[in-house]
Order: sequence, then C-alpha cells, then structure tokens
Amino acid sequence: MTKSGRLATAALAAILLVATPGAEANAAQCGNGPGGFENWKREFSEEARAKGIGQAALGALMQTNYASATIAADRSQHSFSLSLGAFMAKRGASTIVSRGRSLKQSQAALFASIQQRYGVPPGPLIAIWGMETGFGSQRGNQNMLSSIATLAYDCRRPDFFTDQLYAALKLIDRGAISAGQRGSMHGEVGQTQFMPKNILNYGTGNLDVAANALNSTANFLRAHGWRAGAGYQPGEPNFAAIEAWNAAQVYQKAIAIMGRQIDGGDE
Repeated sequence: MTKSGRLATAALAAILLVATPGAEANAAQCGNGPGGFENWKREFSEEARAKGIGQAALGALMQTNYASATIAADRSQHSFSLSLGAFMAKRGASTIVSRGRSLKQSQAALFASIQQRYGVPPGPLIAIWGMETGFGSQRGNQNMLSSIATLAYDCRRPDFFTDQLYAALKLIDRGAISAGQRGSMHGEVGQTQFMPKNILNYGTGNLDVAANALNSTANFLRAHGWRAGAGYQPGEPNFAAIEAWNAAQVYQKAIAIMGRQIDGGDE
C-alpha cells in the first residue's frame, strides 16, 4: 500500500472509531433537567440488567422521580465555603459538644465496646453523629433512590453517583434497604448519613439504629487507616481517616476540634 493509501485508510478508521457507537457511546446520557430523566431510566435499567441487577431493584428504579429538591441542594452547598469559626457556629458546634459529653457518659458501655473493637474513641464518633443528623433528629425525608438516580442522571457528577446508584440497587436486591428508604438530599441515610457504597463496604445492620450507625462509622474510619491510640488532630495520624469521611476542610477540622472537646480536651 502506498503512503497516501495508508494515510487514507488510517483517516477512515479514525472516522469510524468516532462514529461507531461502542459501550461508552451506548451509555445512558446525562442531562441537566427533568426532561430526559424517564428516557435515561429506561436506558440505565437495561445497562443495570446486563450487569446482573435484579428485577426488584430495577422495578424500584423505574418508579423513581426526578428529585428537583436534590438538584437545588446540590447547587447550593454554601456552608463549606465559610471560615472554620463561622462553619462551627452555623452547625451548632457548642451544642454538639455539650450534648456529646452527656451522651458519652450515658452510653458509656456502647462507646467502650466500639473503641475496643475498632480503636476509635467516642469524641470523633459523637462529633460526626451530631454534625450529620443532630444525633438522629434530622435524617432527611427524601426518597433515597430518587435522589441518587437523579444525581446519577445529572451531568455535574454522574460517575460518582452512578457508582452510588449501582450500590443502592444491589442493597435493594439483597433486601438490606427498601425501595422506599428515606434519606437526605444526596441519598445519605441513617444516623450518621452513609452513602450506598459505604453501606455495602462498612455497614453493620440497620443504620437508622444509632448503635449500628456508630459501629459502622468506626468501621469506616478503621478501614481508612485509623490507629488505636494515635491522635486525630490535623497533622496527626488519624486525621486522614476523618478526611476520608468528608472532603470539606472546614468539616474535617470541626470534627477534630469537637471530638477533642468531647473526649475531654480543651474547652
């Protein structure tokens, strides 16, 4: 073949590669509004079926609704841009610490068993519990599957939430959660607000039960490098596990500070 012929053949192959729909091109397409959601669900359902998701979960997926409130919340997470002091004031850190110290005493046996098993002291667990749901009082009332399906469809972070959606569907197939599970705006559920992938990997029982949620949170922290007896303030060994729990720096620092105060550190 002549040089010009080889070039022409290569060019044609490149055109065909772009034009031929492969696995990626056939993937359900994201969108930026409710208009394409029903069609996306049908396409995604076929992909999920091919990956082994069962009929119960697929049926639940097809019953989901586009969660406009979730999209609005996803676009307005302003508190994470506050200063540390302003963030802690907005989230009620002093109240969390005060009640947290009381819970540490009243639930001493529970926290002792968790620390013995996972090496995590009460302070950071209680701080997370208080920060996430006000000790279980604000767990959210959104349909978890609708929230996650909407975010998997939405073009802002589809890869992350597609993984979460597959995890949620697996949990429904296993009977670990129901199709009607309620949670917060981004699909977090339970007393300490677990996403579906973390439920699969670290969950221990019904996370709407405080003891299960706290054990699961300690399990998560240990799996992300928590070492019994090591410090958990910024720059100390266990701070990385807190960083793994939530990516926002003000959140991480707030948990470390409140945890230290609950555990008996500075006022």
